[in-house]
Amino acid sequence: MGDTFHMEIDGDTASPQLPAVQSVSDEGRLRLTLSGPWATHTISGIDAEMRRFEREAGGTNVSLDLSQITYLDTAGAWLIYRLVKQVGEKGGSASLDGIRPAHEVLLDAVRMAMEDLADKDSEESRDSLVTRLLIGIGKAVYDFRDDMVMALHMVGAAVRGSQMKLGHGSGLSMAAVVNQIDRTGVRAIPIIALMSTIIGAIIAQQGAFQLRYFGAEIFVVDLVGILVLREIGVLLTAIMIAGRSGSAITAEIGSMKMREEIDALTVIGLNPVGVLVFPRLVALGIALPLLTVISDIAALGGAMFVAKAYSGISPDAFITRVRDAIDLTTVFAGFIKAPFMAFIIGIIASVEGMKVGGSAESLGERVTASVVKSIFVVIVVDGVFAIFYAAIDF
Repeated sequence: MGDTFHMEIDGDTASPQLPAVQSVSDEGRLRLTLSGPWATHTISGIDAEMRRFEREAGGTNVSLDLSQITYLDTAGAWLIYRLVKQVGEKGGSASLDGIRPAHEVLLDAVRMAMEDLADKDSEESRDSLVTRLLIGIGKAVYDFRDDMVMALHMVGAAVRGSQMKLGHGSGLSMAAVVNQIDRTGVRAIPIIALMSTIIGAIIAQQGAFQLRYFGAEIFVVDLVGILVLREIGVLLTAIMIAGRSGSAITAEIGSMKMREEIDALTVIGLNPVGVLVFPRLVALGIALPLLTVISDIAALGGAMFVAKAYSGISPDAFITRVRDAIDLTTVFAGFIKAPFMAFIIGIIASVEGMKVGGSAESLGERVTASVVKSIFVVIVVDGVFAIFYAAIDF
């Protein structure tokens, strides 16, 4: 006996515009006749019946008659492929009869896509943890190489493209540089001063607390002076600028990349790197050393306040001790790092901005990567400078 599955809407038999399956069993062979449109918007009602056939057709021979299908898209082809695959996995066989050439092409495409996906999943599942780790390291190395190449290109293009028009006119727009100094430097003074004051106060309090056991609280001035001027002042400033201004640079350039404004600059004969990146690099190179001076002064001021309140060291004694503990090499040791860190922050932020794609998600990912990479590289560079200073006894 055969049975026919029809969709019903409001108690009435579905119209021919909906898919249907008619099944006939004959001596251990199941024949399915598919009819109607097998499309994305119609197959939801017949999916349950197809799954029933998948369960019941195990180990049998199934013949599918596709001659009465009026329309077939990817969703319908996947439903047919799923049935054929399930029958084969359970030891049976399935054949397609009356298939049209166009439908055959679509079914073959779905089959190959699903087989490729299955092969990829099996390969990933076979990869050991060590293999996946090595693959990740390899990809990271290649990404690092690409970033370095792009950064070097950015440096060269910034120097060469500082001329606003290729081969014409003056290269540097002072108005753009001053505007960027205001945005990256002047407006950052409050947060830099506040954070540096708090950090300097914390270092002084913790240093005094520990040195009190040895009766050497006065040496907290030496500790704060050397640590702030050589390391903490410039490092804290660079980290704050990377998070504040570096992210802004990436977001600005990335937004222009999304709106194709950078392509428009190229079309009208302007060098995008010279117009967008070079003024920001110059502004960071000017602003970051000056912010470092402000950070050093604020940190020493916070330490002076804590030394007076916590250890009874007067401001006059604090200043006198600072002047005895440090010299010009201590001041310049931190000050020399500032332009390098400014250059690194600007280049990384610009590179990440140029890598933004056409979606908001890509913009968010690039801004995050810009901040993380800038902070990481800044800390590494600070460590390299510390090793170099120790090697030359500076």
